[in-house]
Amino acid sequence: MLASIVIRTYNESRYLPAVLESIARQTVPASQREVVVVDSGSQDDTQKIAEAAGCRLVHIAQKDFSFGRSLNRGCEAAQGKKLVFISGHCVPVNEVWLERLIEPLGETTAITYGRQEGGPETKFSEHMLFAKYFPAAEIPPPSPFFCNNANAAIHRDVWNRFRFDESLTGLEDMHLGRRVVAEGHQVRYVPDSSVFHHHHETWRKVKIRYEREAIALQQIMPEVHVHASDALRYFVAGVMGDWARALSQRKFLKFAGEVVAFRFCQYYGTWKGNHIHRQLSRQAKEKYFYPR
Repeated sequence: MLASIVIRTYNESRYLPAVLESIARQTVPASQREVVVVDSGSQDDTQKIAEAAGCRLVHIAQKDFSFGRSLNRGCEAAQGKKLVFISGHCVPVNEVWLERLIEPLGETTAITYGRQEGGPETKFSEHMLFAKYFPAAEIPPPSPFFCNNANAAIHRDVWNRFRFDESLTGLEDMHLGRRVVAEGHQVRYVPDSSVFHHHHETWRKVKIRYEREAIALQQIMPEVHVHASDALRYFVAGVMGDWARALSQRKFLKFAGEVVAFRFCQYYGTWKGNHIHRQLSRQAKEKYFYPR
């Protein structure tokens, strides 16, 4: 088996059919790929959809869930030489998504991650973030170990050696990436392997997402610290930058309020999760948090 596609799910019936349909059209032959769905107690039709599509279904109790643990369970059940990760609400853009994502994996490149594009209902500011971190061209990532499991791949041998940290509240991908890079391997961005990343979160969930990621970042980069003044500055810069982009697209009136709400949730959550960190240089903080 060449590739195992591991999908974490919880109530993903809205987009999972489209995800699986796109996977079924991939250029990698069906005999060389499989889909493993790791479900943490969905209450909608997610499990039925996965079973009907012939996926291997792995169950994990909600009380036992963590992002790293669910992926480890999926990898344990997988049979492929290359392990591919995609979220249940990320739909591959075309039929070469899988081929392009796993192709660079070799002796030096241990992890790849692909492009992410917003869907039609994605919040405006999140479109801006996708454009920043997952651009159309291959560029140096924000850090050598930056990657994102919403659309990524790793050698099974590398996963066997490092595995995901099951205690983290998020960013399990970057945590593993940092350890892999420290051992002399590389992480590579593959813009030709793209997905539409659909988010439908309440403002509270947006805040919590950034808060838990900031908490996890403490274990990955303990030198990072964001003061309230930093968060306020990033918030203002983020809003002004998004407003300028919205004006250029003639969408200011439609998204002006949404931009303020999103950037507030993003940076309030970031500050809340990071404010106990030690002081870090201004340059390093700008690289991670300052909107561009």
